[in-house]
Amino acid sequence: MIEVNNLRKTYNGTTVLNIGHLQIEQGESFGLVGNNGAGKTTLFSLLLDLIEPSAGQVAINGIQVNKSEAWKPLVSAFLDETFLIGYLTPEEYFYFIGELRGQNKASVDALLHKHEDFFNGEILKNKKYLRDLSKGNQKKVGIVATLIGNPQVVILDEPFANLDPTTQFRLKKIIKDLADDKNVTVLVSSHDLAHTTEVSNRIVAMHKGEIVKDIKTSAETLKELEEFFAV
Repeated sequence: MIEVNNLRKTYNGTTVLNIGHLQIEQGESFGLVGNNGAGKTTLFSLLLDLIEPSAGQVAINGIQVNKSEAWKPLVSAFLDETFLIGYLTPEEYFYFIGELRGQNKASVDALLHKHEDFFNGEILKNKKYLRDLSKGNQKKVGIVATLIGNPQVVILDEPFANLDPTTQFRLKKIIKDLADDKNVTVLVSSHDLAHTTEVSNRIVAMHKGEIVKDIKTSAETLKELEEFFAV
């Protein structure tokens, strides 16, 4: 599904990402963990062709992402609030994304109704622009928008940040439900080792732009990661 080969990103002579090979299979629930500066967001930005690699390539479904846009209908992502359109209301934004993804208003409304608990009464019918919402509520909008149109790949960068504990619990259920669909590949990055371990069947740890651990999730995974990052 996703294949990375000899991928490197350098800024002003400093290499911030250097991955020889990484393959993520269809249906995997993939967790990416690491400290600030580890390269997590850089990797996701390269997967989404938001920045150009200094060397190497990323392919999704065999399509090199910086050579063709044919992969884009397969992939949905929310990295941060820059993915939103601040002068739209949440409803306007959801319907806009729906149009881009070939969904009618009724199908978008059905999805929004399904996630009413996640919104906690703070998003819809409040006549607020996205730019006026809190960071946490902006994140809720961005996350649910990634679900529109049944994408084959969902990429979420730090989805648990700025969310209260109840919403984090509800988000974990959303991600687990996605992961249960073997046609959907889910990529989540987070500083929170416990949350990431709970929703992922594979964990990759990064340090200074390189992969330092690649493990299948088990009962021992959280302890192993905590011991690694405690050093």
